[in-house]
Amino acid sequence: MKLLIDDAHIDEIKRIEDLYPIDGVTTNPTILSRVHQDPVKTLTEIREQIGKDGILFVQAVPDDAEGMVRDARAIVKAFGESTVVKIASTPQGFKAIKQLTAEGIHTCGTVVYTPLQAFLAAKSGADYVAPYINRIDNMGYDGVATAEQIQDILEVNALDCEVLAASFKNSQQVLELAQYGVGAATAAPSVIDSFVKNAAIDAAVDQFRKDFDSLAPGKTMADLLQ
Repeated sequence: MKLLIDDAHIDEIKRIEDLYPIDGVTTNPTILSRVHQDPVKTLTEIREQIGKDGILFVQAVPDDAEGMVRDARAIVKAFGESTVVKIASTPQGFKAIKQLTAEGIHTCGTVVYTPLQAFLAAKSGADYVAPYINRIDNMGYDGVATAEQIQDILEVNALDCEVLAASFKNSQQVLELAQYGVGAATAAPSVIDSFVKNAAIDAAVDQFRKDFDSLAPGKTMADLLQ
């Protein structure tokens, strides 16, 4: 499963990328607005940080297919071929995805709340479909189960598309989808940190340090092996 950072603050992206095995960054207009600066500047900084091969997701803003296609072309031209353009999974979005797929531009069907939305986006040619796990939960449905159902639909219909699960509230949701084998997940830095935020882990590491200090106070293995 690919793991992506769902954030646009460059300091947080640098911190998470330094610590964890990250495949890229996802953004949308709401995420970009939280940085309070020109979105092109923010996206340029992110692209420079993750490199030309890192996967960067950028959303096309218009509601109509023609506008989405125009945005998508400009986005890929500015930020490189490893950029995936997020397209709303609407009738106009499906039309845009079909055209962009024919042009060789990578797309992600976003704002996915139902399996049939995902099916239509994938059948239109999207490389990814992004179900919003926590938002689906908040509507009274099961977000993880919906993403798993979408994964099954993609597999049984032999659609060349990956689930990009998004909108997580905790690490357990990510774990369940990793176990199920979905293609990718994008999470906020705080959720990624929570993967290993555990008092038992911290206590075990601290005990190892104390036990080694009892053998060689203030030393490490590198010190002893010089």
